[in-house]
Amino acid sequence: MRAQDSATATTTITVTTADRTGGTVRAVPTGSAESTVRAPTGATARTRSARNTAATDTSGSRTDPLPRGTLLAALGVLSFSLTFPSTVWGLESFGPWSLVAVRSTLAALVAGAFLLVGRVPLPERRHWAGLAVVACGVVIGFPLLTTLALQTSTTSHAAVVVGLLPLTTAAFAALRTRRRPSRTFWCAAVSGAVVVLAFTVQQSGGAVSQGDVYLFGALLVCAAGYTEGGRLARLMPGWHVIGWALILCLPLMAVGSAVALSVEPVHLNAHGVIGLVWVAVGSTFFGLYVWYRGMASIGIPKASQLQLAQPLLTLVWSVALLGETLPLAAPLAAVAVLVCIAVTQRAKS
Repeated sequence: MRAQDSATATTTITVTTADRTGGTVRAVPTGSAESTVRAPTGATARTRSARNTAATDTSGSRTDPLPRGTLLAALGVLSFSLTFPSTVWGLESFGPWSLVAVRSTLAALVAGAFLLVGRVPLPERRHWAGLAVVACGVVIGFPLLTTLALQTSTTSHAAVVVGLLPLTTAAFAALRTRRRPSRTFWCAAVSGAVVVLAFTVQQSGGAVSQGDVYLFGALLVCAAGYTEGGRLARLMPGWHVIGWALILCLPLMAVGSAVALSVEPVHLNAHGVIGLVWVAVGSTFFGLYVWYRGMASIGIPKASQLQLAQPLLTLVWSVALLGETLPLAAPLAAVAVLVCIAVTQRAKS
């Protein structure tokens, strides 16, 4: 080390260190702005990398904490559990075709208002095919087929389709996303579906009717719509998914409403109006919004298993709103279903 006597002279200090973290150490003049050089430690580098990874999701999706996603999906199930009783109320005032067309039209108008106020841009071209599947499955197919079924079936009998829906949705999701849930997951899912199916079929006598054909078709189209909607909800907000699916159906449903209302008789009463409003705004718009948001957060297979509780909730609403008798086996079935739900939520998918 050499220093000059001048007060303004520059002192050069050469330091050699072994940097185990991969940082760069340079020899600089003392007193300069770069006189202190700190190489990032391994922990600091890892922390910065983790922060950058958390800030930017390469898949383009937002992931919520598990409890929030579960809560959103559960709210969707609660909304859906009121669909069948509300449909029965709606059929007091409207014919089946009128009820389906008008509910979809009203829901589309609500969704369009939200999209307009939020200045939401049109979806990318690659998303329209998926939105068409959602529209055909959950906006048109499921409401129409279940409404036709409820003309001859009770709500407790119609609940069989909801009992099988989680398993069907999980199967569609496995095929669509090429993911394979664990064996424990499938065992619990199948067990829950068997419990719900045995409970509802036993209560209805197990007879196969035209209503059952409608319900089976509703099961398939709804599972496809749920799966595609859950996939799209990872790429855009959940309310955008159902909003654009409803808008896609608006021209057809508006024309259908005009035709159906002119053909089918209308007898307005309080039950009919309340039922129509709920299936339009509560089930179709709000329910599907929180449902798709929940599926995007916790995954389609796990979210679908929460629907195992939906038939039992529907039975409760049927007693409270329609005056039907609650079977004595319901509490036992409820406990068994809740156990299956707990297992599927803990199983790795």
